[in-house]
Amino acid sequence: MRIVVTGATGNVGTSVVEALGRDPRVEEIVGLARRTPRWSAPRTRFMRADVVTSLLEPLFAGADVVIHLAWLIQPSRDPAALRAVNVDGSRRVFEAAAAAGVPALVHASSVGVYSAGPKDRRVGESWPAGGTPTSFYARHKAEAEELLDAFEERLRIVRLRPALIFKREAASGIRRLFIGPLLPSPLVRPGLIPVLPVPEGLALQAVHSRDVGEAYRLAATDERARGAYNVAAEPVLDGRELGRLLGARPLAVPARAVRAAAGLSWRARLQPTPPGWLDMGLGVPLLDSSRARDELGWTPRHSAGDALLELLDGLRRCDGFPTPPLDPRAGGRFRLRELPPGGARGAP
Repeated sequence: MRIVVTGATGNVGTSVVEALGRDPRVEEIVGLARRTPRWSAPRTRFMRADVVTSLLEPLFAGADVVIHLAWLIQPSRDPAALRAVNVDGSRRVFEAAAAAGVPALVHASSVGVYSAGPKDRRVGESWPAGGTPTSFYARHKAEAEELLDAFEERLRIVRLRPALIFKREAASGIRRLFIGPLLPSPLVRPGLIPVLPVPEGLALQAVHSRDVGEAYRLAATDERARGAYNVAAEPVLDGRELGRLLGARPLAVPARAVRAAAGLSWRARLQPTPPGWLDMGLGVPLLDSSRARDELGWTPRHSAGDALLELLDGLRRCDGFPTPPLDPRAGGRFRLRELPPGGARGAP
């Protein structure tokens, strides 16, 4: 098999390339990214490509599967740039795959694609996929899935909808995208604070990046795989579980106050994450991943708590990986390149 991966150098992309490289059926992996990495991987050839501007059909020609991961999270204050990659770029990928005669496409969707739902039970893939109106990320995920509908009769389409995705090597990239340069890394340590403020109603799911990479491998190589698959590990990360993991007493705080603080700090450019991310986290339902287990044979090797603790340890140690999105040196000396007015630009 020949598999092309867009966004092959980010948090998920590196795990997908690793997983594919362990499968003897995969003879060649073509990793596409805006910036080629220092990293090399088995049977993998990295090529420079941009889903917005590059001619994609020649890159997809002869592929058995295209895995589309390329996505933009920063700059969060430039909606035109975000939409150009996430929506228009995805459309270009879908159209090029169909035009090149690629038999199958696996698309990186997300828990964020879902409309608001319950936190006291799991939902399957039939839950409405309308996104969170105040979150550009959720809106773009929903729009990209709508675009995919038009290609269902021409390609084998798989939509993976994972929960929050963590691994140690992504720590520096995640910090740049979501936290910003002001985080004192040595202080990211479980047990350091006695009380953990948690927004009321917060209940999240997480999954290790390498477990997600395995889900993509299974979806790409199993010709029976079609449709949407939720991908999440246990347990649910609510206030009580977060407190247990971090050695702190959880303290519920009003979500409205947390949102106001997030909006104020974002507008003041103290951190790069707009409040729509909080709205999405509080609103999305809990995922039932039984379809991925039953049909793909997917089983996570890491718990949600282990994935989170690994990320936190990576943040404390400023860990990274030799690809441009994950490189711990990308922010420059003393993180000066991340300071306003520029901020971190994050794309696979």
